[in-house]
Amino acid sequence: MNLAISLVLFFLAVIIHEYSHGWVAWKLGDSTAKMAGRLTLNPAAHIDPIGTILLPLILLVTHSPVLFGWAKPVPVDFQSLHNPKKDMVWVSLAGPGANILLAVILSFILKLAGAAGNPLFVAVTSSAIIINLVLAIFNILPIPPLDGSRVVMGLLPIELSVKYARIEPYGLVIIFGLLYLGLIGNFIWPLVTLMARFLGVSI
Repeated sequence: MNLAISLVLFFLAVIIHEYSHGWVAWKLGDSTAKMAGRLTLNPAAHIDPIGTILLPLILLVTHSPVLFGWAKPVPVDFQSLHNPKKDMVWVSLAGPGANILLAVILSFILKLAGAAGNPLFVAVTSSAIIINLVLAIFNILPIPPLDGSRVVMGLLPIELSVKYARIEPYGLVIIFGLLYLGLIGNFIWPLVTLMARFLGVSI
């Protein structure tokens, strides 16, 4: 049951993450996600069999310290944005930002429930907060194709941005290598722990 609940919470966090990318892109001039039917919270529109189900399941079963995965990426045509280079940063930050905002909202709900809160509700809500924090911090890493890399591309001069983008075909290999070495876990988990404690959630 714990495994199933964790997967559901992770899936919901990923859907909100991707929806936020598309929504901000739409507000900044790009309607690609809207035209593709991706501006919806309907799970069927976002499921990626490997990234949304198989990989998180494997990580949970193997007790990985980091839970991550992906939904089908929301399509964004950066050239359709009002200010492509600047707006790329905001579109990229929208996903992690939505996860952090959701974690903050859930922490307030948890505080309102107080000591009288149902133990199961407290446990599920705490797990949801942690999952959203992990997803946000992981995605902000500056490794293509993660959101953090898009932020870097938007901030770098065009010449450097183009050179930096060339490592994207090797991004997943780099990510899995860093995961295997424990470097990502050692970076993410202390930040998650710090933010969770700030929000009043014990890990």
